[in-house]
Amino acid sequence: MARIPDIVPVTDLRQDAAKVLDRVKGSKEPLIVTQRGRAAAVMLSMERYEAQEREHEILRRIARGEQEIAEGKGHGLREVMKDADRTLNRK
Repeated sequence: MARIPDIVPVTDLRQDAAKVLDRVKGSKEPLIVTQRGRAAAVMLSMERYEAQEREHEILRRIARGEQEIAEGKGHGLREVMKDADRTLNRK
């Protein structure tokens, strides 16, 4: 079953930003900020944001690698694994 997203109106954010930030930091899930009843922004904890950025970087590198392979270019497995380890260990 899909999880219902955590939502906060922008008015509540304005009235008690510290409480909302504590809520975001304590959750592994994004918080959707609404304005006039519509989703306007998404808040993430820094931990979650950094993890997603690392995942996106890995996906970009995979896509680049697939393109290089299609073009007849590429790198050896050891070089690729070292590069992946460096990306995964960045914190």
